[in-house]
Amino acid sequence: MQKTSIPAQRDHVLVEINNLLTNHGFETSNIYDRSCFDMVARKELELLLLKILINIDGFTGNQAEEIKKVADIFLASPLVVGIKSKNEYLEEDVVYERHGIPVIARETLRNMVVDEVYPEVFADRGGYYVQMDGEIIKQVREAQNISRKDLANKAHVSRETIYKYERGMVRAFPETAMMLESILNMKITLSVNLLAVPNFDQDKVEKSDNTNINPKISINNQTNLTNLGFGVISTTRTPFDALAKRESEEKIRKNDNTVITNMEKNRNQQALRKMALNVKDLSGITEADAVFLMEGKKSLKCIEGIPVIYNWEIKEMENSKEFLSVVKERRDCN
Repeated sequence: MQKTSIPAQRDHVLVEINNLLTNHGFETSNIYDRSCFDMVARKELELLLLKILINIDGFTGNQAEEIKKVADIFLASPLVVGIKSKNEYLEEDVVYERHGIPVIARETLRNMVVDEVYPEVFADRGGYYVQMDGEIIKQVREAQNISRKDLANKAHVSRETIYKYERGMVRAFPETAMMLESILNMKITLSVNLLAVPNFDQDKVEKSDNTNINPKISINNQTNLTNLGFGVISTTRTPFDALAKRESEEKIRKNDNTVITNMEKNRNQQALRKMALNVKDLSGITEADAVFLMEGKKSLKCIEGIPVIYNWEIKEMENSKEFLSVVKERRDCN
């Protein structure tokens, strides 16, 4: 990488990545300041939550936990795109990690988006590693009538290490993987598509957890949503106040039963309109419903196209289906 080509300002990188994505079929959101993610991007089934940083060491554990929660609800892939770590520039086609979130360089993102070339090398403590297809190693080894001991001797590793490779128990140094590929005459390393729909544990987020209640948000609103059959996840570093997902025995991999919720919290009309525009933008990208939950008995039905539902109305509803039906009726009522 040529250091002279690296923009000094984060805003330049944001624009560059936005242009890269939009030029290759992604629909992108607004840029969100002071959020755990900077933008959301969708292309068919691929939904990305992107955080863009010059120095990836600025990505905090709290930001990571928040973006994980949002990604779980939206079935999205969280991804940090950065320039450097401390004084070292991130290498191309290498996957780094911060607080459990994958981190890549701009060039790696470009390779995935433009050429569908996905990284195989992972940076971790102790150096670089690759994940190998253990089943392929075993099949080819047995087909060529090579014992684990013989393969280990040729690759300069232990027999136990070969056993662990075949069971997928450990990763290998790239040099060892290249040696094994040369011996077996077969590609054995695995790439990772960081843009793909992630493996999703539906049970993890569908269960309502009252310990997740944010004291800054009306407990009544959260409790009322829970009573209707929603699992409520409060957030503090996003353009919205909470997410609500219908609890169901049916394992549906869609966002059409997810609600982006903004609580009033005594905000004035100007603040509500500003938030409504952000939430409407996110709703369009994620394909999730958006709604404002308010106290009192005001006459507003929606704000900037975002439906408004009052606390007393929720109390009179029987289930989440009725709630979403009202959301649909009041959508774009301005």
